[in-house]
Amino acid sequence: MNEVASGDTLVGFAELAKLSVALLVIVLIILTAAFIVRRFRAAPAGGGAALKVIGSTAVGLKERVVIVQVDSTWLVLGVGGGQVTRLHKLPAPSSEQVPGANSQMNGPQFEPDDSFATRFAKALKHNIGLR
Repeated sequence: MNEVASGDTLVGFAELAKLSVALLVIVLIILTAAFIVRRFRAAPAGGGAALKVIGSTAVGLKERVVIVQVDSTWLVLGVGGGQVTRLHKLPAPSSEQVPGANSQMNGPQFEPDDSFATRFAKALKHNIGLR
């Protein structure tokens, strides 16, 4: 009787081991697919150069007013509560007309392809220079 019970236990452990290995393989496949999708995600059409966030400010806990430049137009948007509402539309001024556009107080200027280390170094130099 003891021999039959240990045989059933071994069969149970073998099935559990097979199930665990199959589950592990499925999880690894999912993680690998997620990594590949993130790594090789296609860039948006046009490189996103047509859309640029000029500035934003919070007007409540979850509400913001955002100024976005689309081509040669500025859109003033109200963002909050799962909605985006256009508040105003105006032509984009040239950089000479924007007060403080080239000012050092706006912070360091980052290039789109700067690495984190480069951005951090620029921000650190900027902050040290303000003191």
